[in-house]
Amino acid sequence: MKKWIYILWPSFLVACMMEMAVFSLIDPIDIPIFKQTVEFSHQALYSLAFFTFWFFSALSSWITLLLVKRL
Repeated sequence: MKKWIYILWPSFLVACMMEMAVFSLIDPIDIPIFKQTVEFSHQALYSLAFFTFWFFSALSSWITLLLVKRL
């Protein structure tokens, strides 16, 4: 159980920082996806982006934990 805390908590904090950094510069509605404008609300796009950031941060933390165990 501790392993998941080591992975998810730091990745959550990184996802929060990434969300603030990215969306302080870019409006998610202005980002074209496949050359089309997005038809979602701001809240839906912020949520989708947050969980995407969190997933990739958690993946990075998990890989790091795997590499440390092998040393």
